[in-house]
Amino acid sequence: MSVNATEIEVLVVEDGNEYLTNLSTFVAGGIHYTQAQNGADACAMALQLRPDIIYLDMRFDRIPFEELLGDMVSATARFNGDVARARTFLQDNQGLFILRALRDAGYRGPVILSYDFGGEERRFRALSAKDPALDYCPDYADATTIRAAIMKAAKREPH
Repeated sequence: MSVNATEIEVLVVEDGNEYLTNLSTFVAGGIHYTQAQNGADACAMALQLRPDIIYLDMRFDRIPFEELLGDMVSATARFNGDVARARTFLQDNQGLFILRALRDAGYRGPVILSYDFGGEERRFRALSAKDPALDYCPDYADATTIRAAIMKAAKREPH
């Protein structure tokens, strides 16, 4: 939680800097952002900082393969030995692997996945049924939409 009781503490988990830059610039008032760039760091920082919310990217294709969470052996078996497809699967769904690791590490706060579940509503319903503190915000969302999602997750009214 933020030292300033009125400020919302958000841990941004992404493999680049786009979300941190955009959120800090366009969705800043009353919100403090910190960043982790892989799952291991996200888990450590979530437990240390105890953020109000985690804003989590889904796709991680810019970090070293060794930093990806998930079982490469199982993923490779899932794709009949195709290592390239298994790696792509881990990259494309890394946010879900990080989410699982965060929950296993004891973080119970709200998580907003940055991903468009618009065409995959049943998938999101299944995920959120298992994890009621989970929400999503499409990648292409504007600042107003993102701020509303953060405020809703923090259970505060938008300004």
